[in-house]
Amino acid sequence: MMEFFWYILASVLAGVGTGLVGLSAATVMVPILIVLCPSFAGETGAYQATAIALASDILGSAVTTATYIKHKNIDLRRGWIMLVCIIGMCTLGSFAAWKAGNVVLGGFTLILTFCIGIRFLVKPSTERADAEAKGAKLAWKGIAVSLFFGLTIGFGTGFVGSGGGMMMLVVFTAFLGMELKTAVGTSTFIMTFTALIASVSHIFIHPAILLERWPVLLLCMAAATAASLVSARFANRVDNRTVGRVTGVVLTVLGAALILLHYWELIAAQPLAVSVLRCFGEYLLFIIPAALILLVLHFTLDIPRVVFRKLLHLPAFCSAAVIVWRADCWQTASLTLVLFAVIVYPVLWLCQGWSGYDRLFVQKKPGEIKKSLLLLFLCDAALVALCWGAFDLPWAAVAAILMWGSGDGAAALAGHRFGKHHVKLPLADPQKTWEGSGAMLTVSTVVGTAAMLILTAEPWYRCLMIALAASIFGAYTELISRGGDDTVTVPVVNTVVLLILHFLLR
Repeated sequence: MMEFFWYILASVLAGVGTGLVGLSAATVMVPILIVLCPSFAGETGAYQATAIALASDILGSAVTTATYIKHKNIDLRRGWIMLVCIIGMCTLGSFAAWKAGNVVLGGFTLILTFCIGIRFLVKPSTERADAEAKGAKLAWKGIAVSLFFGLTIGFGTGFVGSGGGMMMLVVFTAFLGMELKTAVGTSTFIMTFTALIASVSHIFIHPAILLERWPVLLLCMAAATAASLVSARFANRVDNRTVGRVTGVVLTVLGAALILLHYWELIAAQPLAVSVLRCFGEYLLFIIPAALILLVLHFTLDIPRVVFRKLLHLPAFCSAAVIVWRADCWQTASLTLVLFAVIVYPVLWLCQGWSGYDRLFVQKKPGEIKKSLLLLFLCDAALVALCWGAFDLPWAAVAAILMWGSGDGAAALAGHRFGKHHVKLPLADPQKTWEGSGAMLTVSTVVGTAAMLILTAEPWYRCLMIALAASIFGAYTELISRGGDDTVTVPVVNTVVLLILHFLLR
């Protein structure tokens, strides 16, 4: 019964990809079927999955093409050479895929899904500034490009079952100068025929696909067709960058998840990899509820912008403490921090196109949030590696980061509410106030003392003295840091002072 859920999910995702940007169904369906469905794990499982995906592509591409034609987004005059070449190579590629077997085919499609997703995240729109007019005649360079890519894509269509949708899209936009939606409509028109030919070839070579898998075949075709129709209508009503970003997120997440599942046995043989994934999962149990609570507060209470901005800092600067607490070694902690930064940065980059992004995150300038988050987590990873890995003092990194986060929040709130006397010290930012700096010094000292009392065996007076000294240097560093650099400079200075005093007072 669970397999039918994966059949439907795979088909719907495939249909969405086809309708949005002309991706072939196999790009999404094959990885899901061969990884999550045991019945496709046999010797010919990937080949059968490819055939089913190709069959699902037939009607899905057809209804997508009809939608794009309705909006006049198709240009066969510039695509007919690709059509002829691709159709001619489909059968040959299909036969080669049968000879290649399950391992080659399965591994390739998993990597392909992930790479296509990354490509859309990096560059959501593929169109050129000098896009050609619809129906423009192909020059000799365009003919040469069409012949070369038509033959290679045609073979790939039969071999991988990809339908060539993504590759055709790149050729049409980057080399032949088509506008994105016109390229999608043209590529899905071609895919309708190539998917038909390739699926028939697969079934002819391996009849069991039709004789034994017909219920799965019909279910996938119906679900993929419906999803293609809905997503094609959506794609023709929004801008190109939105389409590309949505596709990039879906395929990147899907590809990464399926690669992880497919190679889990290999990953499980590496203890550090398993430890990082476990720590990352436990960290999500902290950060996701914290984020949901903040969202509820934001949309239900009238919280001042400056206050909510600092509330967002709470889970961020507590992250290192949570991860160090759950990690079994410094490598696990540092890699978990890096992994989170690598995953969240492109998500924030994608979301910044949302109209409510600036209002939610209260940015001072465009791109500030994603840059600060990246710097914070990478800096935390480096400090954990230094303190725990080099000196076996994980508490120093935790205390330094907590002191910065709490002190920075106190400085901003106090400076905003009570700040009247501007600091005129050498190198200091003239916008900073004594009231804010005093609040940072006080809060950082209290938090640092508490952290050391909990995490070390030092007496209270020594904890207080060390925390006060580190807070003084940290507060001055915050005064002279500009443009958000305090995300790195203050924790680093705090850490250096804590380590120096620890070793001097031993």
